[in-house]
Amino acid sequence: MSTETETIDTTELGDKILKVIKTIYDPEIPVDIYELGLIYDVFVNEDREVKILMTLTTPNCPVAESLPQEVEDKVKSIKMVKDAEVEITFDPPWSQELMSEEAKLELGML
Repeated sequence: MSTETETIDTTELGDKILKVIKTIYDPEIPVDIYELGLIYDVFVNEDREVKILMTLTTPNCPVAESLPQEVEDKVKSIKMVKDAEVEITFDPPWSQELMSEEAKLELGML
């Protein structure tokens, strides 16, 4: 297999992962977690293992346990994904500036 094919595969897989992440919503806010700015980074290696670095709106978020698990489970359900792990960080802390224009518009902040 050529490097070029692997690169295309990881890019394609990254797109699929983002599509899945955009179906997950913070239960208290009618905006998906990607547009909210909760996803800091998505890493995909050539072994199709995925690591997602994300945050929560607050450390005391009511879905602090279930939301990262939902992200992990949904990403693992993608056929091309061998394994997925979600790491939670509060550095930098989440703020409204991390929200996309679309999220701000949806929440009437623009």
